[in-house]
Amino acid sequence: MKKIPLKRIFAAAALVCCLTVTTAYADVTQEDIDNAKNQINNLKNQQKDAQDAVDDINGKKGQLESDLNNLNGQMTNIVSSMNALESQINDKKKELSDLEDEIDQTQDNLEAAKQQSASQYEDMKIRIRYMYENGNTGFVEILCSSKSIGELLNNAEYISRISGYDRNMLVEFQKVVTNVENQEAELKKEYKELQTMQDNLITKQDSVNELIKNKQSEIQSLTSELGDTKNKLAQLEAAAAEAERKQKEAAAAAAAAKKAQAAAKKNTSSSGSSAGSAGASVVSGNGTFTHPCPGGYISSGFGYRTQPIAGASTNHKGIDFAAATGTPIYAAAAGTVISAGYAGNAGNLLVVSHGNGLLTYYMHCNAIYVSAGQKVSRGQNVAAVGTTGNSTGPHLHFQVMLNGTPVNPANYL
Repeated sequence: MKKIPLKRIFAAAALVCCLTVTTAYADVTQEDIDNAKNQINNLKNQQKDAQDAVDDINGKKGQLESDLNNLNGQMTNIVSSMNALESQINDKKKELSDLEDEIDQTQDNLEAAKQQSASQYEDMKIRIRYMYENGNTGFVEILCSSKSIGELLNNAEYISRISGYDRNMLVEFQKVVTNVENQEAELKKEYKELQTMQDNLITKQDSVNELIKNKQSEIQSLTSELGDTKNKLAQLEAAAAEAERKQKEAAAAAAAAKKAQAAAKKNTSSSGSSAGSAGASVVSGNGTFTHPCPGGYISSGFGYRTQPIAGASTNHKGIDFAAATGTPIYAAAAGTVISAGYAGNAGNLLVVSHGNGLLTYYMHCNAIYVSAGQKVSRGQNVAAVGTTGNSTGPHLHFQVMLNGTPVNPANYL
């Protein structure tokens, strides 16, 4: 999808909302009708651009929400891994502590075995030295002193056992020393491996903590961007809706202008008769002008006022008569229609000239029954109340212009 720049969309929406009324002052001609059709097409294009932008932001919003869900899932997995790592580190610390105790005990046993082996070895050396210095006569005397063959055998076996015991004890303690030394080396190796594993776990823990921090920052950034996107989406949707409303009003104005032009051709230039669905003439009041909308009531007077809607002026140049849609609007005085058609903020606008620089404006009409160049009479039904253009609800904005300056209509009613 081609991405539409937001500035272009907002500029188009602003153009739709701020159409000026200057185009309403020309006579309604075929060119005006063609221009109205072009305006409709432009509004359709602007609406399409706005909808394209809305779709683009909707797609981006969906992707952001999906990314946010994925990050939340990753966060859950990371927290679970951190808990498992912490438990594993605690287990290794305990195992290391136990191994340190075992190494200490083995070292104590080794020292004791070495001392015992050394002591027994010294004893054996003394006995051997004694026998060597005194010859082997001791063995002979022991054997000769035997009183029987049985005693002789017993004495010989005793001497052999003493010598064998000494030899066996030396060998046995040498084995103990070797085993303890090997066990000490193995424990030190395992201890070193556990220390390396612990260092690796601590490094991994730091890495996971950094990942959690980064993901939390990314989630915060996505949440902020998602909020901005939703706000832009709401603005674009409002702009698209406004463009559609303006488009419908422009289409209705073009149709009304075409209908009024066709009706004008059937009338003579001086007949002053009404066209379309206009009702009978009504004259009311005692002023210079007849009341333009006796079926309504004043909802906003002439002069300063609080801004009723965005884009509206605080300097009210006319009088607003609130009334139901379709309520008849009457020409305030006899004159000539100089403009009848759609005029942006003014909606469907009718302008009648009464001569000597005196003009009356009838804004926001739902329908206009006369066309430019047509003569109208005092009290003639020339239009119907509506809410086209920049309007808060169905009403007639009645404005009196004298030599290009707005004056209070109440002075004429």
